[in-house]
Amino acid sequence: MRLTFRGGAETVTGSQTLVEAGESRVLVDCGLFQGVKALRQRNWQSLPVDPGSLDAVVLTHAHLDHSGRVPALVREGYRGPVYCSSGTAGLLEVLWPDAAFLQEEEARYRNKTGTTKHSPALPLFDKGDARAALRRLSVVDFGTAFEPAPGVEAVLSRAGHILGAGSLRLAHGERSVVFSGDLGRWNDPLMRPPEPRPAADAV
Repeated sequence: MRLTFRGGAETVTGSQTLVEAGESRVLVDCGLFQGVKALRQRNWQSLPVDPGSLDAVVLTHAHLDHSGRVPALVREGYRGPVYCSSGTAGLLEVLWPDAAFLQEEEARYRNKTGTTKHSPALPLFDKGDARAALRRLSVVDFGTAFEPAPGVEAVLSRAGHILGAGSLRLAHGERSVVFSGDLGRWNDPLMRPPEPRPAADAV
């Protein structure tokens, strides 16, 4: 397997890792860059992968720095499944349309006040893109293996953190890698603690 880090490297936002295994291509997380302007501007750069070349997207959890660029990916032509837990899917039904609304409001404000270098200012994605992205969701159960792409086995395990958050193990042949996602606490009064990480060649 070959891993290419397209975000979440040298910064904690914009989580996005391309995993290539044989002829298969899986994107683990597809998040927005957040924080200082130099980071936010990276959201407007061309996507680092051809959306049409991807077999699948797998999300560790719903926070926008891990999931928020999926509507833009769909807008640019991605038509495959977006795998996630049921808790993540439930949160995204709220988060993606809300993020789109905020993007549209920001663009309207910039156009109204003339505080934009672009004519006109546009949202990164709109509510229609968010709805289209929601239609791509494919729910998987924790602890149950699934095949996001030919020859690639995937399993989500509970990570705590927020509702639906998971760690992801991908395996291809004899090689495997675990993406922890964001981990919760072991003594949280509401969330289950993170499950032990499965064995892997790399984390």
